[in-house]
Amino acid sequence: MSRLAGKHAIVTGGGSGIGRAISRRFATEGAAVVVADLIGERAEEVAVEIGGTAVQADVTVAADVARLVESAGRVDVLVNNAGGGMADDLLEITEEQWDADVNLNLKSAFLCSKALLPGMIERGSGVIVNVSSVNGMAFFANEPYSAAKAGLINLTRSMAVRYGRHGIRAVAIAPGTIRTPLWQERIDKEPAIFDRLVRWYPLRRVGEPEDVANAVAFLASDDASWITGEVLRVDGGLLAGNEQMARELVANFSPDDEE
Repeated sequence: MSRLAGKHAIVTGGGSGIGRAISRRFATEGAAVVVADLIGERAEEVAVEIGGTAVQADVTVAADVARLVESAGRVDVLVNNAGGGMADDLLEITEEQWDADVNLNLKSAFLCSKALLPGMIERGSGVIVNVSSVNGMAFFANEPYSAAKAGLINLTRSMAVRYGRHGIRAVAIAPGTIRTPLWQERIDKEPAIFDRLVRWYPLRRVGEPEDVANAVAFLASDDASWITGEVLRVDGGLLAGNEQMARELVANFSPDDEE
């Protein structure tokens, strides 16, 4: 039996990349999926492919979120996936860039969760899956994006504790480098970027959107019914450690380094 049979889900940022893979996977697991995306054509393309519903929405805007929730009706699973950002060094970014990154990666999850929680509380069940990042757990540059993803992890834990008594679970995933269209501009400038990045990963490859979708489908299903407030790292072992760095440290180690 499909793990999400009979469930109704919203996937934000569902028109491309990770969101598209999640929408597809949810559909194969039996869920009725509302694909929400800033670009309506992308949402429509995915919705047609999976037999779902497309909604064009800017999930950083409360009025758009209200319209999305109203059109969706009952929602059993919310996947706060919309995200991204290119702003980096604090000394170089503008206030507008900071706000844009934080709004997209954190405020959107707040708005969508707030809009859907009353219905979940009334029904006594629901799952919220927040797509965070390894950037929210360690330094990998992109300061506003990283700060927002760290905030998303804390928001996940807060919702898990506060609303658990209503039968609601809140969980997060922290992906590492995932091969999505967002990387295309960087690839155009540096075609071998992924070949360089794989050295960081114990599994010696970057992730695919389907790797994340598999984890989200599990966390959203009853197979994970005793899991809440957790952050699942989907990172190919990145945060476990760096073998190359360790070897260099050992090679350069001298007893004289000890005090």
